[in-house]
Amino acid sequence: MLNAEFAKRRRDFTVRFSLQLGAAQSVGLFGASGTGKSTVLACIAGVEQPDNGHIDLGGLRLFPPSLPLYQRPVGYLTQEPSLFPHLSVRENVRFGVPKREASNPEYVSWIATLKERLKLAPVWNAPAARISGGQARRVALARMLVRKPPLVLLDEPFAGLDRQLVRELIDDLIFWSKSVGFSMIAVDHQPEVLMRLCPESAMVLEQGQVVQRGAWSKLSSAPATPLLRSLLAQL
Repeated sequence: MLNAEFAKRRRDFTVRFSLQLGAAQSVGLFGASGTGKSTVLACIAGVEQPDNGHIDLGGLRLFPPSLPLYQRPVGYLTQEPSLFPHLSVRENVRFGVPKREASNPEYVSWIATLKERLKLAPVWNAPAARISGGQARRVALARMLVRKPPLVLLDEPFAGLDRQLVRELIDDLIFWSKSVGFSMIAVDHQPEVLMRLCPESAMVLEQGQVVQRGAWSKLSSAPATPLLRSLLAQL
């Protein structure tokens, strides 16, 4: 479903990335801070533009040329919820729904499901500026999923949250990845988080290069580099 091969120059090195990811498959991008993982996600999401290469998603060309953000069927969740503070939780969640679809029974039912599963009912009509940080992450997740994107990108969206909330949000994502069938690429500095979200496949980046890919068991038993060995030592 996703077919990507591209390069993006950074100040100290060039990020080179290639991946073929099928429908409902997932992969965790792992490595030390500053190795290019976020750059990879930003290029696929369209926040940054690769210097060369191509990115295709389900027959749709994302690059080149660079397809506008609003036309990309991609869900992108980062550390910052980036909600509209003057809008209510309800309005934030529904923001990505086209007006012509707003009254569609399927969308109405799906939004109700998100509202219930993510425990948003108590703050549904509250201004986004007045909710807690944990609630804001739930709202951001609902807003990302409301359009049922075929590809979800996660760039450390659980940073700074307590463990219980992280477990709940991971459970929600796993539940919906199976029920909706979206593919997922996740970045996190905690390998245990990635192993839960993407249990079957991982890619390791160092200085913008993929130095190892495969099952987590292979990475743990035979890490390709000393840095990877030290990063996995905490498991």
